[in-house]
Amino acid sequence: MIESEADARAWLQGSGVDAAGMERLDQLVAMLAEENERQNLVSRASLAQVWQRHIVDSAQLLDVSRETLPGGPWLDLGTGAGFPGLVIAALQPEREVALVDSRRLRTEWLMRAVDALKLDRVNVVLARVEDLPSHTFSVISARAFAPLEKLLALSIRFSTPQTLWLLPKGAKARHELEELDKGWRHTFHVEQSLTDAQGGVLVGHVLGAPKL
Repeated sequence: MIESEADARAWLQGSGVDAAGMERLDQLVAMLAEENERQNLVSRASLAQVWQRHIVDSAQLLDVSRETLPGGPWLDLGTGAGFPGLVIAALQPEREVALVDSRRLRTEWLMRAVDALKLDRVNVVLARVEDLPSHTFSVISARAFAPLEKLLALSIRFSTPQTLWLLPKGAKARHELEELDKGWRHTFHVEQSLTDAQGGVLVGHVLGAPKL
């Protein structure tokens, strides 16, 4: 379990993040702290543990499945301050990443961050999920966006049975999975979070929706 900022940075470097990747993450952390004075991107308290609470909490998604190796496009729904999607893009700048949020101030910040980090394969989208055009992705992530049942109903049109879903759910992960309508056909399981002893990440594929 990662319990300190030093642990978090050490984990990233031990996971193979190169100097350029660490430089992008350092720049992202500095920009986040500055912007947080203008708008509440993350809680002030969490900034003291930004590497643990936000950076590694996002980066750990690359560690739960070999299917996250650079390849197809990644969709991050309700991205907010860019977690996890902006961190993923900073670590895999060769991957196409779509960051979707419905709040204009958030997306304006994301566009500035993307430009500063020179992430030219990132697309920042100001929209509600319901209004997005249908397009399939290789990976879909969402952190603290919506309960699992609602999230799947809103987002299944962006996936195929091969799409990998990575959904940090905190302490609610197992409960939300158990409460999911049995009509959903899926391969979800819970991975232990590296940054929260009580937290879990739902990992798997959606094979089919409940019949109407």
